[in-house]
Amino acid sequence: MQRMIQGHQAVQLVYKRSTQLSRNRQPIQFIHKIQCHGVRRDNANFPKDQGLSSSWSLAAFGAGVVGSQKPVAKYADQETMLKGVRAISDALGPESVTTDSDDISFHSYSDVSTSHCAARPVAVVTPKSTQEVSVIARICSDYRIPMIPFAGGSSVEGNFTAPYSGISINFSQMNKIIAFHEDDTDVVIQPGVNWVDLNDRIKESGLFLPMDPSPTALIGGMVATNCSGTNAVRYVVLADGSVIKTRHRPRKASAGYNLNALFTGSEGTLGMITEITLKLAPVPETQSAAVATFPSVRDAVSCTTKTMRQGIPVAAVELMDEVQMQVINKNGGAGGRIWEEKPMLMFKFSGTEQSVSAHIERVEMMISQAGGSAFEFARTEKEMHNLWSARKEAVWAMCAQWPEGTRIWSTDVAVPLSSLSVIIDLSKTESSSLGLFSSVLGHVGDGNFHQAVMYDPSDSSQAHGVQECVRKMVHRAVEMEGTVSVCCLPEAFLLALTDWLC
Repeated sequence: MQRMIQGHQAVQLVYKRSTQLSRNRQPIQFIHKIQCHGVRRDNANFPKDQGLSSSWSLAAFGAGVVGSQKPVAKYADQETMLKGVRAISDALGPESVTTDSDDISFHSYSDVSTSHCAARPVAVVTPKSTQEVSVIARICSDYRIPMIPFAGGSSVEGNFTAPYSGISINFSQMNKIIAFHEDDTDVVIQPGVNWVDLNDRIKESGLFLPMDPSPTALIGGMVATNCSGTNAVRYVVLADGSVIKTRHRPRKASAGYNLNALFTGSEGTLGMITEITLKLAPVPETQSAAVATFPSVRDAVSCTTKTMRQGIPVAAVELMDEVQMQVINKNGGAGGRIWEEKPMLMFKFSGTEQSVSAHIERVEMMISQAGGSAFEFARTEKEMHNLWSARKEAVWAMCAQWPEGTRIWSTDVAVPLSSLSVIIDLSKTESSSLGLFSSVLGHVGDGNFHQAVMYDPSDSSQAHGVQECVRKMVHRAVEMEGTVSVCCLPEAFLLALTDWLC
């Protein structure tokens, strides 16, 4: 999930003032008083939180990397952290705090995450309002306790790990639609709202939130990680408990600094999102999907590049390589069928019935020219769901084939479209030479792909081989003027790559 939110509006975040905000990096100093658009919001003037439901994942702690030596963390010891937990319990009530070991593990560890650390939070706190988030942040600042925001927990990049322990802040209870402005085509929500639930609630208006991440993702985490498609934040709580408003509701709002862009994608390192304003789009008259197979991944990516250059307005282009298709078939298939085990492109189209038909026809021609075959497109909503099901089942199919004792190293890389086929081809060749399970899938219309390599961490030769393979991929991406998500890199490896990631 490469970070790319567009057209941001406003967020409500809780700033972490603690001057030791760091995640395996040097601490940085924050300015404690923030003024935005001429409005300073004090702790007595909170936006009113009102009454939906679900859960999300936001990352925590990180600031500029300076050199490759890990600094000594200046956070509180466990005893002091537990004193802070008791203070939070006194302020919010014991029902808002848990120290249950299973709850703590759920909020800090995931089998499908590349990033693992031994430390765990000392407690999980569940606030219900912006004011409660502010109280939590103020106490954590006083006791020097790291804060790790947690939303749906759907991240595969270790966003909710707690390298220095601390407190996990679960936003699942802040799940209300605060205001729906149908005529203005926007909606104000809390961060714990699930995007699928939101679209269900507003579907009769003819509007929707145009994105398609994991069905379990919560919107707060989607904004915090700059997930494809999200487009606005509004209020933020800072590290010391201060609340700021990042932007007003009008679509054209150029007054003041663009704090929206700063907080969107900051993954909890600057503050915690407590209220979000989202721009909505009209539900398209017609939607469809199409799939096609190719002789090689390079041919599939080349077809994508040429399609995008032609200006054909596809809503999405997803790639799944032949290994991923084999895994799906081993898991019983998807969409009621067994798939051809070749590299596959999956397209989504939306618009008027006439325009969608025209775009499908043009894409079919591009596929034929690129050597693709087995082209088919959906004529009904059910067919569309079935065609797209393989992409939705990809991660879970891979997990089902996961041998005990192994791990998956998942990468998240984006490069300019012109370089995409080269980097994927080279990365697949290098990983295949290891003799390990390796597959590629991605949002190739954006130049973004994920490569997953399965290995045994207790086998030093396998672990070293995978690390070297990923190191080359990272270097190659940077040389191509691309990006790599540092969350997918283990700590020691990250520190070795700081010259490339700065």
